[in-house]
Amino acid sequence: MKNLTDLTTKIFADGAELDGMLALYRQPHIKGFTTNPTLMRKAGVSNYRTFARQVLAAIPDRPISFEVFSDEFDDMERQAREIATWGEHVFVKIPVTNTRRAPAYDLIHRLSHDGVKVNVTAMMTLEQVREVVHAVKGGAPSNVSVFAGRIADTGRDPVPLMTEAVSILRAEPKAELIWASPRELLNIFQADAIGCHIITATHDILKKLVLVGKSLDEYSLDTVKMFYEDARSAGFSLNVVSTA
Repeated sequence: MKNLTDLTTKIFADGAELDGMLALYRQPHIKGFTTNPTLMRKAGVSNYRTFARQVLAAIPDRPISFEVFSDEFDDMERQAREIATWGEHVFVKIPVTNTRRAPAYDLIHRLSHDGVKVNVTAMMTLEQVREVVHAVKGGAPSNVSVFAGRIADTGRDPVPLMTEAVSILRAEPKAELIWASPRELLNIFQADAIGCHIITATHDILKKLVLVGKSLDEYSLDTVKMFYEDARSAGFSLNVVSTA
């Protein structure tokens, strides 16, 4: 199997906890960052602008995506244009539709061709991929985020879909495909095998990077030791019960 240094797929960290982001920023294999309103809420972020400015002051030189949060396209556009001014490496996450299923393709085209770096998010179908690639073609550099992990949650194998998405993106060299919402570390190597440009993973998954290449014999022994120590710490006992 490949070492981390041999991967061509770029690893982005997905999160909104500043200390954790800074720790990952110190890791050279983390090439960028993504956030979203759900992660910000879980991290206790209350002021969007303040949080973004703190992050960008601490991480000024790697791509980072911040998401709009309106459901109306006019206001979505206003937010996107402001967010785009926050930094040279900022990408603006635009959902592929609003909550009423109205597609955001016109907005994506307008922003991209006005120089806004968009990260089109929450995508799960090849039709969406084709429409978005058409919208950003000839525009600014962009990301196309397909939620492969959520596709897998439905019982579907995401690898064939993601492989086809890689092919579709060849029509626009300035657009990069993101394997979003991975569920396990293996997904990083699956993304690399099909030529996906980027994978974005939560901090919990990224913590497992230390296991890459670990001896399975040693990992088996570590697991046995874990079960033993946990049983001992819990004070479990099956002492012989006297029948006298």
